[in-house]
Amino acid sequence: MKCTFAFKKVTLNSSIKDYTEKKLSKLDRYFQEEAAAFVTFSVEKEHLCTAEITIRGGNTLFRAQKQETDGDMRSAIDAAANYIERQILKNKTRLSKRLRNEGFSPEVPDEFEVAEEKEFNIVRTKRFAVKPMSPEEAILQMNLLDHSFFVFRSEEDDSLSIVYRRKNGGYGMIETGEE
Repeated sequence: MKCTFAFKKVTLNSSIKDYTEKKLSKLDRYFQEEAAAFVTFSVEKEHLCTAEITIRGGNTLFRAQKQETDGDMRSAIDAAANYIERQILKNKTRLSKRLRNEGFSPEVPDEFEVAEEKEFNIVRTKRFAVKPMSPEEAILQMNLLDHSFFVFRSEEDDSLSIVYRRKNGGYGMIETGEE
C-alpha cells in the first residue's frame, strides 16, 4: 500500500512511519490493485495523539480518525487501522457487489468473525426545496436548525453543495460537479 504522511504540530521519527506502513500493509489483502493511504498525525494538549487514516481503493474511500489520551501514537494508529478493517468486514458483501470491477477483493480470512448488517433501515424521509445561497448563508441556516450539515445550491454556479460541522471545530464544504 502506498502511504503518504502529513504531520500537524508534531515531528515523528521514521519508526512511526514504518509501524504505520506495516500495519496498513495488512489491509492490502482486501484490494486487488494497490490502494493508497493518506495518514495525518497530530498532537494536541501534550498527550492527545491523533491518527487520521484515509484509504482510497478504487472509487471507494475508507476513513478513520482515532485519538489516544495516553500519548501513544502507536495506539492511535492501531485503533484507526482496526476501525477501517472492521468497516470493510462489516460491509464486505455490499462492497464486493458494488466494487466487483473496481479493485476490491471480498475474500475474508476464516479467523474473522463478521457481523454484517443485512440491510440499511431508512426510518424517515424528508423532502425540501434546495435554494440558491452562499456558503455563509447555508452555515447560518444549519446553525439555526441545529443540524450537523445543510444541503444548498451554490449562488455562483448553481451546483449542489453541502456544508457541515467538523468534529474538531470549524466547518467543511462539499461541492458537487463534473471532474
